[in-house]
Amino acid sequence: MKQAPVPDLRNPVHLLAFGFGSGLARVAPGTMGTLAAIPFYLLLVQLPLPWYLLVLVAAFGLGVYVCGYTARALGVHDHGGIVWDEFVGYWLTMVAAPAGWQWPIVGFVLFRLFDIVKPFPISWLDRHIKGGLGIMLDDVLAGCFAGLCLQLMNVAMHRLL
Repeated sequence: MKQAPVPDLRNPVHLLAFGFGSGLARVAPGTMGTLAAIPFYLLLVQLPLPWYLLVLVAAFGLGVYVCGYTARALGVHDHGGIVWDEFVGYWLTMVAAPAGWQWPIVGFVLFRLFDIVKPFPISWLDRHIKGGLGIMLDDVLAGCFAGLCLQLMNVAMHRLL
């Protein structure tokens, strides 16, 4: 069995693409990357919404570069350890999330569900768009779907109570 290429985490681009090392987990690197995104979310959520969105857009643009660069350097299109896309996808899920300890957990579960199952059109993007943009877009769309579900759950809970 061929060993997957290993990034040089001394390279800041690889370090970001691999989610500060969280993507090196032997089991479920995408899940570990999403878990590693939560503490950063807890800092980001302190920002006013326009600043949060600005950081999100910048993180997406940065992600297109770092994911594409690292994939090319490793010679693997969407190396399983590249998890910056999970960071951005989770942060997108959590845009304007309701306050409360349960919502980051609900957002985590919803984002992982959409990222793993990849319903259409997420699966189409994953198969047809290549490079750093392709690596990022399927997780961005998974984050949009998960964020929409999170908001709908919040509305439903408020109507029931």
